[in-house]
Amino acid sequence: MRVLFVHPSPLMYSEIFLRLEPLGLERVSGAACSAGHEVRVIDLQVFSHCDLERELEAFRPEAVGFGLNYLANVPEVLDLAKAIKRRIPGCFTFAGGHSVSFIAKHVLEQSDGGLDAVVRGDGEVITPLLLEAARDGGARELPGVVTREGQGKGVPLMLDSIDECPPARDLMRRRRKYFIGELDPCASIEFTRGCPWDCSFCSAWTFYGRAYRKASPPAAASELASIREPNVFIVDDVAFIKGDHGEAIAREVERRRVRKRYYLETRADVLLRNTEVFERWKRLGLQYMFLGIEALDEHGLDLYRKRVSPDLNMKALEAARKLDIQVAINLIVDPQWDEQQFELVRQFALSVPEIVHLTVITPYPGTEIWHGESQKLTSLDYRLFDIQHAVLPTKLPLERFYEELVRTQAVINRKFLGVAAVVQTFGILARQLARGQTNFARMIWKFNSVYNPRRQYSDHLREVRYELPPPPPHHIGAHERTELYVHHRAAAGAGHA
Repeated sequence: MRVLFVHPSPLMYSEIFLRLEPLGLERVSGAACSAGHEVRVIDLQVFSHCDLERELEAFRPEAVGFGLNYLANVPEVLDLAKAIKRRIPGCFTFAGGHSVSFIAKHVLEQSDGGLDAVVRGDGEVITPLLLEAARDGGARELPGVVTREGQGKGVPLMLDSIDECPPARDLMRRRRKYFIGELDPCASIEFTRGCPWDCSFCSAWTFYGRAYRKASPPAAASELASIREPNVFIVDDVAFIKGDHGEAIAREVERRRVRKRYYLETRADVLLRNTEVFERWKRLGLQYMFLGIEALDEHGLDLYRKRVSPDLNMKALEAARKLDIQVAINLIVDPQWDEQQFELVRQFALSVPEIVHLTVITPYPGTEIWHGESQKLTSLDYRLFDIQHAVLPTKLPLERFYEELVRTQAVINRKFLGVAAVVQTFGILARQLARGQTNFARMIWKFNSVYNPRRQYSDHLREVRYELPPPPPHHIGAHERTELYVHHRAAAGAGHA
C-alpha cells in the first residue's frame, strides 16, 4: 500500500525551545517499510497544511496514519482526517500515539467517520498488521485496535525488543529544522522505553504498565553512529536508570569513536546513584541535562509522588555543576499559586545557575491526577491541555494568573536568552549561522510573541469544537492503578529488564 504518516503541528512550548524529530513515527514508518509498503512521512512541525495537500495530491495514499502523542493536537488531526476522507474517499485513516491510547474510543467517535481506527500502545508491531487488515478486512479483530465496530480482542501488542524496527530517518525531510536549545541541528535516539516510577502527574508509567525495556548496547551504539547530526537528544523518560547499561553503551560508543554532543533527561536520585556514568558520558560529549525537580518543597514533592527530598534535589544540582553539565530544571506551577509564590520562584530562578522551565499542572487521561482532580476542570478543550494553560481553577483571576506566569517566564528568559546571554553565546550563534542553522537564533527573538498573557487568556475564549471525555466519577486508589495501564506486563516479551 501507499502509506502516508503525518505528524501534527507544533505546540506552544515547541514554538521556541525545541523542535524534535518525530522518533516514534519514524519507527512505525520503518516497520511499515519492512512490511513492504511504500511509505512517506510529512511533519507539520516543519511543513505547512498546503504542503500536506500537495503531498496528498501527488502521492494519493491508500492509508494515512497520524501520530497523536499530545492531546492539544487532537482537534487538528480530527479536522485533517475528515478533510482527507473528503479528498480521497477510499483512503484508510488511523491514529496512534501516547495520549490517544487512553481515550481511543472517544476520539474515534468524535471523528464522525474521519478516522477508521485508533491504535493503542506500541505502534511498531500492530501497524503492519493493521495495514494488512485494512487491505484484506478484519481490522476490528486486532488486539489494541479500536474501530467503529468495537475494540479488538486482547491487550495491545508490546514490542519485545526496542532493537527491532529502527527509525526510518531517511524518510524525514528538512531534518535541519530539528533542534533543542543551542544543539542545532539535533537528532533523537531511544536507549530505553518506559519508566518504573509512578509520579501522580505522569502517564508514562501507566502507558507502559511500569514496564522498562533496554536497547542492546551494540544496537544503541550502531544507531548512534548512523546519525548524521552532530547533536543528539536521548529521549528516554529517565536516562541511565541502570548504570551498567549506560556504561555498556558508552563502551560501544567509545569503540566506534562516535563523537556527538548530547542532551538527556534524568532524575536527581539516578544522577546521584550513577554519577560515574554521567561523568563518562560527559567525556563523550554530554552537554545538557534536564532534571524534573517539579517542586521546591517537601509538600509538592509528596503531592507529585516524586519519592525524593528537596535536599536530594539540591545535591543533584551540585553534582551536575561539578561535572560541568548545564542543567535545565522543571518546576510545576500550581494554579493555586498567588503573587508571593510566583515571586519566590523568580527569586529562586535568579539565584541558581541552572535554566528553570515552568509547566502548569495538567490532569491528563492516564494519570492519577486525572482521576483525582479532573472533577474540578474548568475546560475540556483539548487545545488547552498543553501544560502552558491553566485548566484547573486559579487562585488569582485567570488573566492575573497568566500575567504572573509570563512575568516569571520572562525573567528566566532574560537570564538565558536576553542581550547579555546572547553576547555570551555569540560564538555559538556565529558558528550556527555560518552553517546555515537559524533555529536557535530565531528562538531567541520569539519569546514575547509566543508567551503573551493576552494570547494565553484569549485561548480560553475560542469556540470549542472538540472536548475531552467527561472526567471519571471517582479517585483511583493504589489497588486500582493497573486499571490505568495501556500495556500489561503479561503482554511483554523477552525484551523486558
